[in-house]
Amino acid sequence: MARKFLYVVAGLTVAVLTAMLALWYWSEELTEMAFVPGVSFAQQNALPPESWENPAMWVGRPGMKDDPSAWLPPTIDPAKERLPVAVFFVHPTSYIARDAWNAALDDAVSRDRANLFVQGMASPFNAGEIWAPRYRQAAVGAFLTAKPEAAQAIDLAYRDVLAAFEIFRRHLQPSQPIALVGHSQGAFLLRRLMRDRIAGTPLTGRLVGAWVIGWPVSLAHDLPKMGVPACARADETGCVQSWLSVADPADTEMLQKAYARRIGLDAQSVAGSPFLCSNPLTGVPDTAAGAEANLGTLVPDFKARTGSMAVQVVPAACGPDHFLHIGPPPKLDLGAYVLPGNNYHLYDMTLFWANLRADFERRTQAWLAKQQK
Repeated sequence: MARKFLYVVAGLTVAVLTAMLALWYWSEELTEMAFVPGVSFAQQNALPPESWENPAMWVGRPGMKDDPSAWLPPTIDPAKERLPVAVFFVHPTSYIARDAWNAALDDAVSRDRANLFVQGMASPFNAGEIWAPRYRQAAVGAFLTAKPEAAQAIDLAYRDVLAAFEIFRRHLQPSQPIALVGHSQGAFLLRRLMRDRIAGTPLTGRLVGAWVIGWPVSLAHDLPKMGVPACARADETGCVQSWLSVADPADTEMLQKAYARRIGLDAQSVAGSPFLCSNPLTGVPDTAAGAEANLGTLVPDFKARTGSMAVQVVPAACGPDHFLHIGPPPKLDLGAYVLPGNNYHLYDMTLFWANLRADFERRTQAWLAKQQK
């Protein structure tokens, strides 16, 4: 019996090692098999902007009942002063199925997941008015392949975001300041929106800031087309911040390949192009700060749909590879969503939740002070 048990253990060990080797050598191929849709791209009609006059087309917006963006961690007090900023927030990919290239607007699973993302990622900005649209987002597999269907899916998602932004603009008060926030797919689409709707328009003067997080912003091929510069000071307004979080040791090869598949806003390849690394602990690019500068990491409780704050745990330093390094994996129960290679993509914003909140408020106050002058 003991010998049989040892044979079973040995067999399981060999199976695990084989699986690990397969993931090591064929990780990209296996990832594509797991996530890239295996169906044809389904052409869909563009929706008119008026579709987003319907409150059901928003995850969160002013006046909405049970708005997930209004959530705050239990220990965080609501802002003493409401800020007159309208925040356009584009949520990250919440559709990971392979049965379509774009999520249906009524897909229950992706809608629920989008609500959770807006709760955790948009809430640092809820001292302002948050507008977070639903859109026919591209499936996560669209970012893992160079197939032409991927570009079609992303273009469809972008048309929805543009239409929602038009309604957002119609509801702005005269001269009201705005902030733009997006993560992952949301950031990918937001950088394009900035080229098409912000650059060269009066909206640049009303921009408190743009937080384009979780997708690389190429310094050569994206940033010059976005209409505003990278934030160089912690109190600067009308500027862009962006970062991608990894713990050490980090393996960023798959991330770099995904980045290299895309073209920049200037229609040139971004392969090998340096990208912006802003440090959320300092508000300044290409800097380092110890954990003592971290005002609070949001530690999620996914089952209870809440979270708690952990103060002064996670450091951050922009590395020569342009990624934001947080040191060894933090000793926090963040759940099972750290990606291979110590990629903390899902936590790009929540690792620095309280600093994001303070950064938004600081830049807003600086913008308001400039208007008074």
